[in-house]
Amino acid sequence: EQGYTEPDPRDDLSGTDVARKLLILAREMGHDLELDDIKVQSLVPTQLSQIDSVKEFIERLPEGDNYFEEMANPANKGNKVLRYIGEIENGSAEVSLQAVDSSHPFYSLSGTDNIIAFITTRYKATPLVVKGPGAGTAVTAAGALADILRVASYLS
Repeated sequence: EQGYTEPDPRDDLSGTDVARKLLILAREMGHDLELDDIKVQSLVPTQLSQIDSVKEFIERLPEGDNYFEEMANPANKGNKVLRYIGEIENGSAEVSLQAVDSSHPFYSLSGTDNIIAFITTRYKATPLVVKGPGAGTAVTAAGALADILRVASYLS
């Protein structure tokens, strides 16, 4: 309701949304990858993974509270936060849940923002960070318009 997830939150919890975004970045970097090539850690609790309906999944999501607490508690005790992070390295891509501390560029991420950290030879000690909204109708519409204009430029 507040726009923090895809209409079907399983797209986020399964890692599909992050994997799709990672695939776009990987292809822009020149990697010949498909979605199936990306190793993804799903966060959908096992007992909820076979539910077909979005409505039923959301209604039953509290059944996964212990599962999520077991992941969050060690991070919280270490003054860390959990972030679903996609990484591209040496032509491979992976999405996983990681605990990061306050020195990590993703630590202060909030709301619907997305963040990308470029760690390269020149940006090794201090990554180049790009942060901004990753969801919402305005962002989606702007992205779709940019894609249409890009395709149209190829046709002219």
